[in-house]
Amino acid sequence: MNAGEALLVAGMLHLGFQATVTGVVYPALAEVDDERWPRAHDAHSRRITRLVAPVYVLLAGACLWVLIAGPHDTLLLVAVAGAAVSGVTTMAVAAPTHGRLGRGRTSAAVRRLLIADAVRLVGAVVCAGCALAWFVG
Repeated sequence: MNAGEALLVAGMLHLGFQATVTGVVYPALAEVDDERWPRAHDAHSRRITRLVAPVYVLLAGACLWVLIAGPHDTLLLVAVAGAAVSGVTTMAVAAPTHGRLGRGRTSAAVRRLLIADAVRLVGAVVCAGCALAWFVG
């Protein structure tokens, strides 16, 4: 396996994870009423961390491998950029918003989380799509 193939595998794994969060997990979480929110959000945070950490570690490792290995193919660099969008959005927006939501639900914070999640999904699609285009090209 080379760096591009590793990015393809990690990018597809991340896309599957992110699509599930966007299409299933966050819509279900957003429907939880205020009374049940603290328990539901706490449980979500504990469970999702077990998945987020390994997925992002694999994705970051593959991106780093691509950047170190060279030559720097344009499609692979765009794939790395897509992964970076997802990672930075997670660190800069989603994680702090979850911290805020852990102290209590507000519609503005839930909306901010859903928007950040949509951005992460776009980044995941770009990453996986460009890695796949590189692979088949």
